[in-house]
Amino acid sequence: FNAICSELSEQVNNKNAIRQAQQKLKNTINPTYKDITATARNLLINIRGEYVRAKEQLIQWKNKLQNQGKKLYTTHLYSESSQSALKVPIIPPQYSRQPKWVNGSQVVNACFNAALARDPRILAFGEDVGKIGDVNQGFAGLQDKYGEQRVFDTGIREATIIGQGIGMAMRGLRPIAEIQYLDYMIYGLQPITDDLATLHYRSCGGQKAPLIIRTRGHRLEGIWHTGSPMSMLLGSVRGVHLLVPRNMTQAAGFYNTLLQADDPAIVIECLNGYRLKEKLPENIGKFTIPLGVPDILRTGTDITMVTYGACCRIVQKAAEKLSEVGIEVEIIDVQSLLPFDIHHSIVQSLAKTNRLLLIDEDVPGGGTAFMLQKILEEQNGYQYLDSPPATLTAQENRTAYGSDGDYYCKPSVEDVFEKAYSMMHEYDPEEYPMFF
Repeated sequence: FNAICSELSEQVNNKNAIRQAQQKLKNTINPTYKDITATARNLLINIRGEYVRAKEQLIQWKNKLQNQGKKLYTTHLYSESSQSALKVPIIPPQYSRQPKWVNGSQVVNACFNAALARDPRILAFGEDVGKIGDVNQGFAGLQDKYGEQRVFDTGIREATIIGQGIGMAMRGLRPIAEIQYLDYMIYGLQPITDDLATLHYRSCGGQKAPLIIRTRGHRLEGIWHTGSPMSMLLGSVRGVHLLVPRNMTQAAGFYNTLLQADDPAIVIECLNGYRLKEKLPENIGKFTIPLGVPDILRTGTDITMVTYGACCRIVQKAAEKLSEVGIEVEIIDVQSLLPFDIHHSIVQSLAKTNRLLLIDEDVPGGGTAFMLQKILEEQNGYQYLDSPPATLTAQENRTAYGSDGDYYCKPSVEDVFEKAYSMMHEYDPEEYPMFF
């Protein structure tokens, strides 16, 4: 740095700025990379407007040092190995000509059965996972088949469930730890955010804990079973993949992907989807779903609607009603929040529709704000918008009990319809006159 400054002082007019920069470092006891880099960046501000050869050398030197710092301090948050979840080969689900329609719970049950049979390192545990096969029957009958050493119950202690899972994963096992409901994730959050999410990063990839945390949430008409605290997780678990499948087939595909990878992950199944009928894939234990790749559920030309999880069904029903009044929406299920749309496919939809509506069940400014920042800033989606982007979320309070509480506290089909219709009314009031 001093050598570049000496050459620079011979070429620029503001020689005083260079002398001050050099003196500042001289007075610094044991200067660090941070001290030198910050000095260089401030020096470039002071000699702005001067264009000389040595300045270009300083810029290149500063950029090289910054890149070294990023490599030292900001890499390996997620796996960068050949076993990264982002590198698992994608195998689509296969169906017979007359596929068997089963409950969603039977889909994940078949997936776990195939996984346990395939790999003796896989263990599953949590509150009620063993004897009764979990509260929604995802592991029904599997303790009897594989034994209490591999499918077992725990006490009501989310923190130690996570701790057990981290320890097992670090020692080469492939644990699936269940947190019974998404609302209870907060009781296991401390070891997730302090230990699991940071292990790979703090060890620069030297240690791995590919723990899969299985839970369920979103819509159900209970008191403590209706939560969707996505912003809490998004702000706390960077370093852990956060997956939000809309149905159990998608969830099964994610499990098949993760069990081949060396990354930790949280999979949030839809609590009200276990009794809905789905086609059972013939390759239930083999097909995989890619992380960070949204799924276009419906094509349209007027509004791009971005959502995930249980809201997908709400939005699909609203889209049918909107179509009846001449509004065609494109529905995108993001499928995973961490990572989020790694190929920037959402912005391609915006280039066609020029309008954006994001829907989820988190609090205002939560998951939708995260997605909005990704789309507008990271994907530069703002340049395609003809109308202000809009969000539709749950209320700020915890969801109230029962059908009425669910209806008034979380986005409904009517809410989605009215929000989308008002966006089109703003665009063409005569074609879309307001009705409320």
